[in-house]
Amino acid sequence: MPKVVGVRFRKAGKIYYFDPGHLELKAGQEVVVETSRGLELGDVVQESKKVNDDEVIPPLRLVRRVATESDKNQISENKCKEEEAYKVCREKIEKHGLVMKLVDVEYTFDHNKIIFYFTAENRVDFRELVRDLAAVFRTRIELRQIGVRDEAKIVGGMGPCGRGLCCSTFLGSFGPVSIRMAKEQNLSLNPTKISGICGRLMCCLRYEADHYEHARGEFPDTGDQVITPKGDGKVISTNIAKKTVLVELEELSVQQEYPVEEVEKKSSNRKKEKG
Repeated sequence: MPKVVGVRFRKAGKIYYFDPGHLELKAGQEVVVETSRGLELGDVVQESKKVNDDEVIPPLRLVRRVATESDKNQISENKCKEEEAYKVCREKIEKHGLVMKLVDVEYTFDHNKIIFYFTAENRVDFRELVRDLAAVFRTRIELRQIGVRDEAKIVGGMGPCGRGLCCSTFLGSFGPVSIRMAKEQNLSLNPTKISGICGRLMCCLRYEADHYEHARGEFPDTGDQVITPKGDGKVISTNIAKKTVLVELEELSVQQEYPVEEVEKKSSNRKKEKG
């Protein structure tokens, strides 16, 4: 079982495993590590631990050192250069008349490459743009097209709940979100109500999805015939959060809400399920 530490390069970014070697590292420390892009500076977010072999994607690269003041100063310098590179790239995009939106710029730690992140509705021929940028910065240039969810993660912002976007504050990766999750939770299916600022379904729809899916088995379906303390009736709706069932009583012709444990499916419903 290899010994690893978890390192993150961006806030709320994905966690990568590295070999700590002889270093005793604590969460919160900044370290310089070997990556496929060369040397990079990241934050230790998971202290040294042993994991199963299948949890590690080979090769397991090494933590070179705890970040020095010089390393940290270099990151600060990179941030200033990224701002300048952003302005230059925006000007070049306008010059070439390209239909693309520049989102972010990233200098690799060792200055071997500059990565420009952008969004676009269609494919973009940016070969001339790359040549112009390479002539200006005299280093390797990469233009990387990202999706609108990735854009929201990088740029950040406030959600309809009034808090920072989940994707930019703590979500390490995006999980699948479907309209069925909103239906299961009896939420409004109005797109403006269940979509984030990226225009996609909100990530938070999946937080309670497993609970609702598991709890659904304890509830009758809408339209089922049931037996209640006040007689037989038909299920109008269910409220999993309150653990109640709204029933239209046959004899009284009124609707009554009951705790789910006080409502029993009729045998015909059970036979129907078996069939």
